[in-house]
Amino acid sequence: MSLSVAHATSPAPPPLPGRRLLVRPARCAGFVGPAVESAAPGARAATVSSSRAGDSLAICRVLNGMWQTSGGWGRIDRADAVDAMLAYADAGLSTFDMADHYGPAEDLYGMFINRVRRERPPEMLEEIKGLTKWVPPPVKMTRSYVEDNINKSRKRMDVAALDMVQFHWWDYSNPGYLDALKHMTDLKEEGKIKTVALTNFDTERLQIILENGIPIVSNQVQHSIVDMRPQKKMAELCQLTGVKLITYGTVMGGLLSEKFLDTNVSIPFAGPPLNTPSLQKYKRMVDAWGGWSLFQALLQTLKTVSLKHGVPIATVAVRYILNQTSVAGSMVGVRLGLSEHIRDTNAILSLKLDEEDMNSITEASKRGRNLMDVIGDCGDEYRA
Repeated sequence: MSLSVAHATSPAPPPLPGRRLLVRPARCAGFVGPAVESAAPGARAATVSSSRAGDSLAICRVLNGMWQTSGGWGRIDRADAVDAMLAYADAGLSTFDMADHYGPAEDLYGMFINRVRRERPPEMLEEIKGLTKWVPPPVKMTRSYVEDNINKSRKRMDVAALDMVQFHWWDYSNPGYLDALKHMTDLKEEGKIKTVALTNFDTERLQIILENGIPIVSNQVQHSIVDMRPQKKMAELCQLTGVKLITYGTVMGGLLSEKFLDTNVSIPFAGPPLNTPSLQKYKRMVDAWGGWSLFQALLQTLKTVSLKHGVPIATVAVRYILNQTSVAGSMVGVRLGLSEHIRDTNAILSLKLDEEDMNSITEASKRGRNLMDVIGDCGDEYRA
């Protein structure tokens, strides 16, 4: 299987009172909100409740990532893509992650959600969640500018309220991100956004945002067995404040798979081609971590664990990250209408890695460089 998120020394905000965890064996849903608890290992669902702003959102612990609709993975037929989205939702994989700049992703979600309204029972509609991102240029964040952009996504996704808006900011030296987030919080209070979240923010800025009273529920960050940066600083703040992590790059665009085991991609035409934007991106992460030979040793470790459980390498790779501190969900990219991995994706949710499995993978991961030292904190790769 190749499955394709000025107050540096201030104390962390105190833990929030009134948290509780309920585990439900039903379809793939779990609440993300400002609370500390994670789902039990192997659980398909967890309910995390908040007492800060009362915000919570039911999501599947494995999210369908829609970056692949932005181009570079093959031509997307819109009708076929919507049919594929329905198939994922019918299988219980009911959370879709997209962005304003992922090509037609938001439009496809609008087409899809209307099909669900017409062709599926009302209880299924309640389970479907569409998470989008807003990635504005670093211009002045006025109320009208923020609202206009949120309204564009509402229109494209054909919803009255966006389930989650994950906000990205390019330049920390420009404090306009706080203005934007305050306006987004106002729009949440007005019913146009259900939850406010971040993507690719570092620990320092997350703390500043929380100190400014913004009710952040999650931060979407790159996190894989190779890239364990979120567990260095970010996870500690998340534990203190209840903010959850949603992860992407967890199967490294497909590099964490049998397809790349026992291969040498450094020799032209000798190994599988690195022919997608995600494969090329995550190959650079492998190089920063320790190189291809060390990566092969990691794949061998994962293969041993995967054979033990009768699942593919990618399934093990995602389950390992789902077991990490403060991780609410992990992204698996979907090439809608081009290929599907519904069965293998669902296997992630039932897989239980034992202590021996976890320790062997951790040991293999630690043989590489600490990417905090090489790249910096979460999201720093976008702000070099």
